[in-house]
Amino acid sequence: MLPIFKDDNQNLMLMQNKWASQLNPLLNQPANNGIILSNINLVTGVNVINHKLNKKQQGWIITDLNAAVTIYRSQPFNDKTLTLTSSGPCTINLQVF
Repeated sequence: MLPIFKDDNQNLMLMQNKWASQLNPLLNQPANNGIILSNINLVTGVNVINHKLNKKQQGWIITDLNAAVTIYRSQPFNDKTLTLTSSGPCTINLQVF
């Protein structure tokens, strides 16, 4: 959330409120509050990854992949791990949020 600083200047207060109404929806997107997990080695089949969010995960994005494989989530989201199934061995970077 964009902080609003109290001031006697009415124009400044109006600008801050306008900026907050435009920026807060963008800042509150789950992907903006994620983390990057780097150099995760996946094996063929099921892979369980500790996502380190300490809350129920909402999504994931592969940000780097070093092989032509198919990767999909094979278990429901939870507050500790992400379970991915890979069609072959690979190394990925993963944004989790």
